[in-house]
Amino acid sequence: MKLEKIRFCPDGEEPVDFFVLEQTRVAGVDYLLVTDSEEEDGEALILEDNSKPEDTESIYTIVSDETKLEALAGIFEDLLEDVRLV
Repeated sequence: MKLEKIRFCPDGEEPVDFFVLEQTRVAGVDYLLVTDSEEEDGEALILEDNSKPEDTESIYTIVSDETKLEALAGIFEDLLEDVRLV
């Protein structure tokens, strides 16, 4: 399966390419589950869309709050299981 690739450009750092595994919307906020490798041994992160309607590009931050991270990880786990069952 070919994964969508996005470029994450942290302030003052080199751009990093991520592959989107899944996406969801919770309480009106978009989240992406991404990995740094198309292979199964990549590191996974959850990105939160902090864009404003007037922004021309999406602005994402890495979710680091443990409570939010655990809740979102559970949601993405369920979504990925649903994809495998289809």
